[in-house]
Amino acid sequence: MSLEENFAKLEETIKKLEQEDISLEDSFAAYTEGMELLKLCNEEISKVEKKVQVISEDGTLEEF
Repeated sequence: MSLEENFAKLEETIKKLEQEDISLEDSFAAYTEGMELLKLCNEEISKVEKKVQVISEDGTLEEF
């Protein structure tokens, strides 16, 4: 899934956890799913950050 899809799924998971009538078992499953999604999002963001480059005034590429 893309980063945007993972963020959307993470948002859905958070909404599940915020429900007052969620069982302990369901909340644990949602929490576990959310943590996995958060890990995937963080990994993807790290990859993107490493790829970002800036063009300096002299025209050379520098890592951001």
